[in-house]
Amino acid sequence: MKIRTRLTLLFTIVTAMLMIFYGIAVYYSSSEAREISFYAQLRNEAVAKANLFFQSTLSEKEMHRVYKNNTKTINEVQVAIYDPEFNLIYHDDSKVDFVKEDQKMLSNILKKKEISFFIDDLQAIGTVYTHNGKEYLVTAAGYDQYGYKSINHLLTISIIAFISILILIYLAGIFLSKKALSPLSDMVYQIKSITAGKLQLRLKTTAEKDELNELAQNFNGMLERLENSFDAQKHFVSNISHELRTPLSAIITELEFSTEKEQTKEEYQQTIQYALDDARNMVKLSNSLMDLAKASYDPNEISFSEVRLDEILLESYSKIIKENQGYKVSLNIDNAIEEHQLVVQGNEYLLQVAFNNLIDNACKYSPVHTCLIDVKVTNEKLYISFINTGITISKEDLLHIFEPFYRSEASKQEKGYGIGLFLTEKIIHLHHAAIKVTSENKETVFTVIFDTETT
Repeated sequence: MKIRTRLTLLFTIVTAMLMIFYGIAVYYSSSEAREISFYAQLRNEAVAKANLFFQSTLSEKEMHRVYKNNTKTINEVQVAIYDPEFNLIYHDDSKVDFVKEDQKMLSNILKKKEISFFIDDLQAIGTVYTHNGKEYLVTAAGYDQYGYKSINHLLTISIIAFISILILIYLAGIFLSKKALSPLSDMVYQIKSITAGKLQLRLKTTAEKDELNELAQNFNGMLERLENSFDAQKHFVSNISHELRTPLSAIITELEFSTEKEQTKEEYQQTIQYALDDARNMVKLSNSLMDLAKASYDPNEISFSEVRLDEILLESYSKIIKENQGYKVSLNIDNAIEEHQLVVQGNEYLLQVAFNNLIDNACKYSPVHTCLIDVKVTNEKLYISFINTGITISKEDLLHIFEPFYRSEASKQEKGYGIGLFLTEKIIHLHHAAIKVTSENKETVFTVIFDTETT
C-alpha cells in the first residue's frame, strides 16, 4: 500500500472515530434532554389535570370524554388521582391503565414526594398534589411521540451527514496527500535515473526547511560519498593492477630471456634470484593489500578489546629489528605516564600493523636507518611520536602523504608501494585517534594522538 493511500485511510479513520464520538455524545445528550423535558411535561399535565378535577365545574364524565377525544389525534397523557388512603378517586381510562399503581408504589410516592420511571416506551411520574390541606397522589404516563420522532430524525440526519462527510474527507485526503507527496514522487523519479555510471547526478533541493528537502540534501550527501568511494575504488584498482603488473612482467621477462639462450650456472642463479626478489615484492604488496582490506571493514565488524600500547610498540620494535638487521630503533616512554593511560580499546593486530609501518618508514628513509619512538602524556592526551632524521619532506608532498599509492620523487629511491601511510591513517582513525606529520630541519615526525579520557 502506498504512503498516500495509507495516509488518506488513516486520516479518514481518525476523523470517522472523532465524528462517531461526537455523534454519540450529541445523541445521548439530546436523548437525556428529551427525557428530562418530557418528565417536566408529565408533571405539568398531572398538576393541570388535578386542578381541573378539584377546581373546575367539569364532571368526571366530561373529563373522560375530553381525554378520549384527545387520544384520537395525539398521544394524550393518562392521569390517575388517589386520596391519602390510596383510594382511586379519578382515572382517565381505568380500562387501559398504563401505570397499574399498587400500594407499594403509592407509598413510595407519598414518601419521596415525586418519582419518575419508564414503563416500556412510556414515561411515568408520581407526585403529591395538595388540596385543602390534604395530600393527594397523582400519577401521569404518556408516550413522547414528538420527542422520539425528533431524536430519530436527528439520528437519521447524523448518519447521512457522517457518510457524506467521510466520503468528502476521503476525496479531500487523496487530493491533499497527492499534492503534499508530489515532491517525493518527483524525488523517486529522479532517483530512478541515478545509476552507477551517473553518480554525478543530484536531487533537486529548495530553500524550504522541511523534511523532504532535508531528505534530498542527505541523499545528495550520500551520493557524494558514494561517488568519491567509487572514484577511489577505480583509482585503487588501477594502481593495484599497475603495481602487480610490474613485478609479474619483470618475472616473465627474466624467465623468457633465460630460455632463449644457454646460460651459465651463475647466470641462471642470478635470474632465479631476480625472480625471487620480484616474487617477494609481490608477497609484501599482497600482505599490504590484505591489511588494507581488514582496515576497511565496517568498524562494527572489527573486534575491539583493551590493549596496552606500550606492549604493542615493543612487539613492533622487536619485529622490525628482527626483519631488518641494519635498523636501529629506540623506545622512550615517559616515567610520568600511568599504566591506565597506556590502555585503549582497540584491535591489537591493526595497531601493530600501523606502528610497524611508521617504524619501517622512519628507518627506511633515514640515512642512518634509525627511528626514535617517544611516548608522553600532555593535557589528557597520549602522544606517540616516530622521529627520523636525515631528509625533509616538502610541503607539497606533505599534503598528499596519506593518499593511497602516492610516492614522492625522493621516496622512489626506496622500495615501496605507497600503501603503508594510507593504511596507517585508516587504522588510527578506526581507533578514534589522530595522526599528524611535521618535517623541517631534516627531521620528520609522525605523531599519533590518543585521548586518554576515553581510553
